[in-house]
Amino acid sequence: MTKYVKFFYVLSIALLIACQPKEMVFKDAICIQNINTIDPTDGLKEHQTVIIKNGKILKIDDTAAIPLSQENNTIIDGTDKFLIPGLWDAHVHFAYIEELAPSMFDLFLTHGITSVRDTGGKVDFVKFWKDQALSNPTKAPRVRMAGPLLDGTPNVYDGSDAQHPELSVGLNSVHAVEQQIELLATKNVDLLKAYEMLSQEQFLAIISMAKAKGLKVTGHVPLSMDVITASNSGLNSMEHLRNLELSCASNSKELWSERKEMLANGTDISGGSLRSAIHAAQREIAITNYDETKAQEVLAVLKKNDTWQIPTLALNTFFTARYFGRKDHQESYKLVPDSIGQYWKQRSEALTKIEASDFRKTYDAWNYKMVGKIHEAGIDIMAGTDTPIAFLTPGFSLHEELTVLVKAGLSPLEALKTATLNPAKYFNLEKELGSIKEAMYADLIILDANPLDDIKNTRKINTVIKQGEVYTRKKLDDMLYELEHKETAPSMMNL
Repeated sequence: MTKYVKFFYVLSIALLIACQPKEMVFKDAICIQNINTIDPTDGLKEHQTVIIKNGKILKIDDTAAIPLSQENNTIIDGTDKFLIPGLWDAHVHFAYIEELAPSMFDLFLTHGITSVRDTGGKVDFVKFWKDQALSNPTKAPRVRMAGPLLDGTPNVYDGSDAQHPELSVGLNSVHAVEQQIELLATKNVDLLKAYEMLSQEQFLAIISMAKAKGLKVTGHVPLSMDVITASNSGLNSMEHLRNLELSCASNSKELWSERKEMLANGTDISGGSLRSAIHAAQREIAITNYDETKAQEVLAVLKKNDTWQIPTLALNTFFTARYFGRKDHQESYKLVPDSIGQYWKQRSEALTKIEASDFRKTYDAWNYKMVGKIHEAGIDIMAGTDTPIAFLTPGFSLHEELTVLVKAGLSPLEALKTATLNPAKYFNLEKELGSIKEAMYADLIILDANPLDDIKNTRKINTVIKQGEVYTRKKLDDMLYELEHKETAPSMMNL
């Protein structure tokens, strides 16, 4: 070998060594190596490495492009695992069972719920939990709150019995509505919730004041109105598809006239009783007279006005889906305080012995059909559960909601979007949350199986990350153990 050949041989080896990517070190960071990411917009990307620092996603790239030093990095092996954004439950009630509220943060986090939207309760009670979350951003889901349900008189959730705890305020005039909203604004609510016993004038006042204060309005379409009028007035979102069926009937105008008369003549009974009487009198008639042309007219208006839907489909199909009778669902009752769990188990077992009526089967089928039509119409959907109503265990129940959304016609990726990116967009947080992208908050879940193959795989949680805080499977199991072995929930004052 001549000296020139030797020279070029040594030079080529040196160049090859120089071109080899150097092992990277990310100080004080968490590195998830070689994981399959599932972004609600971009879908599945295989063999990615995700770097998390200071509670946010610092860097994402192909694993081959980020050779990590095995000695000087904190590495989570993501091989054969799947990364999704942290989940939202967009319809919860901290105040529905006050004794349960102190357990709800851990219940949510252990099931991958990193953000929640509270849709009704005494404002100071719910604000306590929102403030706790703000003070402990790595130990609690972020909380967005509406304050109490803004209802007319008589109001439905008036505290008159266990099924109607004091979640609402009864407002007897437009002036009362205005005063209440001014008060709620001082409490830093994130949205307002309109309810069923409002007059049309009160509802319009809520919409007007919300726009002036930069707040969204969600709710049930008041029984004094129809869906088209409520949407055209500026209602931002609807919960439970409530009263949608009344506007999709061929005789919707006649039903509306009858409702107004029932409302006018029903002021001497409780709001809960009056609402139930109207639903009993009209719901079955509306479903029997369902009109496809009318329904398409209503959906077109909802799409045009960007009136989002939170169908709470698991709740709506409660009587026929009968999730409460399943062993896995009843097992989740062990995670709530004993007095609550025992009652839920007794009621669940009693309900499994009661056959759903023919109309209930028809109505539940209508709910599935309408969610499918809403999705086909391009109307945005958010996943919410109404937990803890109807034995829907906080955290656990969101995975049931994702399952029924897929059953209604959404793809697994579309269902994931309803619980990740969509709620973030609703609150104008899409540049911070809901996706797996650089500079976003590191609210993430590592799954042991692919949810795009089966949406039930969202339940196979390996790790939860809340704003950079890592909850390993062992840590999650320890939290679940603590929940299961507490006879009562901790006192608020001890948190």
